[in-house]
Amino acid sequence: MARETPLLPVEDAREMALFFVVAALCFLASLAALTAKSTYGAAKSWTAEVEGELTVTLQDVDRRAAEDARKLIEKVTGVRSAHVLTKEEIDELLAPNFGNRGLPDSLPLPQLVAVTADPLAPDLGPTLERTLAEAGYDSAVDEHADWAGDVRRMLGIARLVALTAVALLVSTAIAVIAFATHAALLARRDIVDVLHLSGARDRFIATLFERRFWILGLRAGAVGALLALGAAAATIFAVKAHGARTGLLPELSLDFTDLVVLVLTPVIAGLAARIAARVTVIRSLKSVM
Repeated sequence: MARETPLLPVEDAREMALFFVVAALCFLASLAALTAKSTYGAAKSWTAEVEGELTVTLQDVDRRAAEDARKLIEKVTGVRSAHVLTKEEIDELLAPNFGNRGLPDSLPLPQLVAVTADPLAPDLGPTLERTLAEAGYDSAVDEHADWAGDVRRMLGIARLVALTAVALLVSTAIAVIAFATHAALLARRDIVDVLHLSGARDRFIATLFERRFWILGLRAGAVGALLALGAAAATIFAVKAHGARTGLLPELSLDFTDLVVLVLTPVIAGLAARIAARVTVIRSLKSVM
């Protein structure tokens, strides 16, 4: 029995360039989506750490007076614990800016009290300042949560930029596929004319191109997702190998949500290619009728 010959050629050398472009766009879109997800995780984890944390600065007091202030702070409603930082702990905090040598002993430093409190406690900062002032202390209270709003806004902007990049890359991929579909339709105009003469409808002809670009989108999306997976894995390996600390910077990870993003990439690419091909063919055929 003779093998059935497809109406459209199985392979087209011109589509290799399209495959490369779609794969590259899917790679960039996957990385942008992972970045958007990572910025959300970074903002959530960092703000969760600083909620309920305060630092009290005591001027012109010694260690014994700082301990008395600590006991006074712990009696305030909403405070869970308080700890007077040692010189070594202060040097460790300042190491990123001043190096591992720390500050010279001759330099006068204020006493710092690290406070952990209930995040829901109202107006705890002003309450601590008022309590210490009544006890005769010259103090300043820094609520770490005040920085959380700025961090959330900053990372929110970064997340919006990443999502905008994803939308732009998807739109570019759809436009490229639509252009390639139109070019393929013109290149096979003789086959389309024969199908029309044979009684084939526009929807049938569109289905031929739709299936072709559906498979191309799936394959290109899978390649792009695998490249993004490799890039994310290489980044994580490099960070861990060098013991680098990213701080507030978004960090690519490979948790379940990341894998879902990578799995959905070829599916979305295939659907986008399929829809773009169908709409382009139907509009092109109607315009020449």
